[in-house]
Amino acid sequence: MSFNIALTGLAAAQKDLDVTANNIANVNTTGFKESRAEFADVYASSVFSSGKTKNGDGVRTTMVAQQFHQGSLSFTNNSLDLAITGEGYFAMANDLGAQDFTYTRAGAFKLNKDNFIVDASGNYLQGFPVDEATGDTTSVSLSTSSALQIPDASGSPRATTNVYSSFNLDSRASAPTVTPFDPETSATYNSSTSTTVYDSLGEPHILQFFFVKTDSTVTGNENEWEVYATLDEKPFDATGVEQTTTPYTPLSTFQFDASGLPQSTDGTANTDTTFNPLTLPSGLGAATGLSDLLSNGASFPDDVTINWRDEAATANKVPTQYASNFEVKALEQDGATVGRLSGIDIGSDGKIVASYSNGDTSFLGQVAMVRFSNSQGLQQVGDTSWKKSLTSGEPIAGEPGSGTLGSINSSALEQSNVNLTNELVDLISAQRNFQANSRALEVNSTLQQNILQIR
Repeated sequence: MSFNIALTGLAAAQKDLDVTANNIANVNTTGFKESRAEFADVYASSVFSSGKTKNGDGVRTTMVAQQFHQGSLSFTNNSLDLAITGEGYFAMANDLGAQDFTYTRAGAFKLNKDNFIVDASGNYLQGFPVDEATGDTTSVSLSTSSALQIPDASGSPRATTNVYSSFNLDSRASAPTVTPFDPETSATYNSSTSTTVYDSLGEPHILQFFFVKTDSTVTGNENEWEVYATLDEKPFDATGVEQTTTPYTPLSTFQFDASGLPQSTDGTANTDTTFNPLTLPSGLGAATGLSDLLSNGASFPDDVTINWRDEAATANKVPTQYASNFEVKALEQDGATVGRLSGIDIGSDGKIVASYSNGDTSFLGQVAMVRFSNSQGLQQVGDTSWKKSLTSGEPIAGEPGSGTLGSINSSALEQSNVNLTNELVDLISAQRNFQANSRALEVNSTLQQNILQIR
């Protein structure tokens, strides 16, 4: 009997050594969770045996329990490296559209040849669908999740529909002595500024504004200015129609009060202490407008509105006429040319945002996060991955950072949670246990040899 007890002790010590050696071997494995060998004594008796004198029958391994505490983070320069802070797992599928998921904490992801986000084994990272413009998640069910893909196509162009312009016109300026206005003759205007607008094909065009102070001896107003405009050096009026003969009709007329602030010129109250916006017809169909100025087969799909302010309607950026040099306070528009993918950003909530060279951004998806009622019940399948089991419970999906789910750190990896110092101490302890049980076998062998030598 003592032979069997010693053998169970050897087996337990060997199991302890194996578990410790496996922990040490994976000390640098991303997302690895250390294991702990747990043992229980063996005790067998019958109704006819005396429990008071029973010594026990050895030891057995009850479980190799994984320890899912947080590992430290290692920061990288790769935005596709993801680490989870808190509870949760990434959901992975070995094929597109597959519903047989594995779960991992190892977030060393990369792109495959089709621009899908995968791990080193080629498994696809799963994500929830989102609204491209707002990023709102439309579903948090694993059944509706899909492989996350980074687009490599160009971003679509966006035609200009709004132009924002604000400025200070110098009240000390005099009316030009050379008339009439000619965009090619600088002596016929006081100041000018320009911005780039985009048509339906994303081709840029130069929209230029010219400011001409009127002759007060003619108009009777010392604070009046005329505004002219050209598109690709083609003068046009307030209806968007090209002007081919001089004198050109001004796009608009500005008047300022004695405080240098905008004043209505037509009896209509201005909005937000600025001039009323000017809408230029697009010129589609039988109508005339800005599209007629284009010669590349493109158009302006919608009317273009010129707003005499900045986009945010900032109080101190209204048009003014102060005794100060000409100054452009705001000059922007909402169009965009064709954009190339320039960067990927993943937030702590798992939202993946693509940035394009034309300044556009779009949401591509949200990294799916999963938790389990009993993580220690998960079944190991290798490659630092697990599968659900009867004891783990069903996977509960959700958005990162919601409920008890952890958040995501981009450009970071979760390191192994193995404490090498503790493992080396355990290794020594397991070795001593093995030696002690080996000694017990040796003693038993010596005793039996002595018995066999009795005559």
